[in-house]
Amino acid sequence: MSPTRALRRRAFRSAAALAGAAVLALAVAACSSSGSSATGESNFVGGTGEIAVVRPADRKPAPELSGKTVSGGQDSLAAHKGKVVVVNIWGSWCAPCIAEAANLVNVANADRAKGVQFLGINTRDLVISNAARFEKNHQVPYPSLFDPYGKLMLRFPKGSLNPQSIPATMVIDRQGRIAVRALKALSEDELNKIIDPIAAEK
Repeated sequence: MSPTRALRRRAFRSAAALAGAAVLALAVAACSSSGSSATGESNFVGGTGEIAVVRPADRKPAPELSGKTVSGGQDSLAAHKGKVVVVNIWGSWCAPCIAEAANLVNVANADRAKGVQFLGINTRDLVISNAARFEKNHQVPYPSLFDPYGKLMLRFPKGSLNPQSIPATMVIDRQGRIAVRALKALSEDELNKIIDPIAAEK
């Protein structure tokens, strides 16, 4: 191998290692509970534990969310128009996401008869098989949009209730407006407390 080719190969390996380290740093920062900022284009910060509820008169429309699902299909927020939609942002690598998975699954199954639809957004899983394995292991009964680079989160307008952490859970009312945002892993009781009042609205 020529010296020039060897140098190029070394440079490529160094660049790949740096890119991998950057992705890992983003993932760790986004999933932390310290509230520290993550670098890069995502502008995600760690969860604050905040649950914000918005009065109907003050609610803003949710953005258009659509794309490929982890299972290989297509889905969108608009496809569930007229239902209360619980949007959960998660990653297979995120410990709080793993901790709340069973709670989301249980409430999603229980609330189906109430006209409540769950829709996940999987992010920071650059390999879709990791997300698919998570869904299989936790028996997730609802679809998740595959959003490895966080582009769907950037559709939430600044100044609105937007997902600023992973995990984050948004409740969208029957008119397609953002009614609740939770920036923490949620228990079943907490999920019921934020979903039931919105599902009861006429």
